[in-house]
Amino acid sequence: MKKWHSVFPLCPFLCYHTCMNKTQMNFATSNLSKIKPKLRTQGNVTGNFGRSKVKAGSPIQGLGVTKAKVVNVTTQDEYLKKMYQVFDNTTDPKLKKFVYTEIRKILVQRGQW
Repeated sequence: MKKWHSVFPLCPFLCYHTCMNKTQMNFATSNLSKIKPKLRTQGNVTGNFGRSKVKAGSPIQGLGVTKAKVVNVTTQDEYLKKMYQVFDNTTDPKLKKFVYTEIRKILVQRGQW
């Protein structure tokens, strides 16, 4: 260890570093330039367009939840009858195609297609 100068009698750490030669103080080759920043575990999610972290879950989580005392659910037979009625009475080609695929799905399920 080098001798301390009388200029820094109370701070030997500063004096020691001022006495070191310039090659020892090169920060480009020291480990100080290689310190990695710590992993961020708090704050906003980067790349999320300014939105904060959100709790995972579906936005339609409560879909179908009701407080009604009586709930009528259409049976598959009733639905199939309604689809046949709509297919016979519509002139819209998109609706006709939808109804046709719905009827086909039900009949394939039943093994009648």
